[in-house]
Amino acid sequence: MAQQVRGVVAPGRGEPVRMETVTVPGPGPGEAVVQVQACGVCHTDLHYREGGINDEFPFLLGHEAAGVVESVGAGVSEVAPGDFVVLNWRAVCGQCRACRRGRPWYCFDTHNAAQKMTLEDGTELSPALGIGAFADKTLVAAGQCTKVDPAAKPAVAGLLGCGVMAGLGAAINTGGVGRGDSVAVIGCGGVGSAAVLGARLAGAAKIIAIDLDERKLAAATSLGATHTVHAKDADVVEAVRDLTGGFGADVVIDAVGRPETYRQAFYARDLAGTVVLVGVPTPEMRLELPLLEVFGRGGSLKSSWYGDCLPSRDFPMLIELYLQGRLDLDAFVSETIALDGVEAAFEKMHHGDVLRSVVVL
Repeated sequence: MAQQVRGVVAPGRGEPVRMETVTVPGPGPGEAVVQVQACGVCHTDLHYREGGINDEFPFLLGHEAAGVVESVGAGVSEVAPGDFVVLNWRAVCGQCRACRRGRPWYCFDTHNAAQKMTLEDGTELSPALGIGAFADKTLVAAGQCTKVDPAAKPAVAGLLGCGVMAGLGAAINTGGVGRGDSVAVIGCGGVGSAAVLGARLAGAAKIIAIDLDERKLAAATSLGATHTVHAKDADVVEAVRDLTGGFGADVVIDAVGRPETYRQAFYARDLAGTVVLVGVPTPEMRLELPLLEVFGRGGSLKSSWYGDCLPSRDFPMLIELYLQGRLDLDAFVSETIALDGVEAAFEKMHHGDVLRSVVVL
């Protein structure tokens, strides 16, 4: 049975978001309706509002979320009504070539709910990353729901749905940071700070946080950075080399996603080191590097898709670490806000005032 709920909609490119009445269909086969309890305000939502992802307006924003399954459709066995879940935007298919090779975190045929949520007049909405969780309730594919321990706070658990998982995974899964490694992280917003935390969790000996904002460097230090570099006042490449015996870091993570930061990452790594790109570029950006340098420096140049996570494997494990006091996810929640505070949260994000604003419903 369809329901009408409140939702935050981006009506057109660059326009302020607004609260609308959204119609959520009853779940069809393989689908679930989730009562949203919390949803982080992520840069990706702002990219959607600005038309930086695509132009399929209007968007129902929000994707970094946790909540309780209200109802499920036919054939759903992964979750049941009453389950506390973190939503993810890469529901694996189990059948594509990546899944068949035992690499489901690379699934090439991830899917979302088949039905569309709509405005009152029937206009179809495009849910951000197939989720659309700036709403009282949302419709998703059941595979986008990962059951976790309900003892975790929703405002914290939901952060694993995107930014925190992307950063943790960039260090642990994609970068393969190991005990005793040196790691540099360029850009210490939510994703970069999570990469710092991931590097510490993996046992890195030296973690260098790099940013233009002293507040973000302070936050990175609290999460495990051993050294900081203020990018406005230093040559980033030389600073990293100076801190690593002149060699460069074993793993450099670009959490910004711009050509200039990627070049810094490329040259700030040690020979045979690894560069991980987890910051999301925009479509017009181009990168030029001497091919001989790409060959001669060796190592790996990697992109991190969602921290190369497998939600069914990673989310419950990370929540357990959080509940044990070994993973400080609370540090990422700068403020909690109401559903009508998303536009103001975008402004705070733009000015670097927060790691995460989290909508609590």
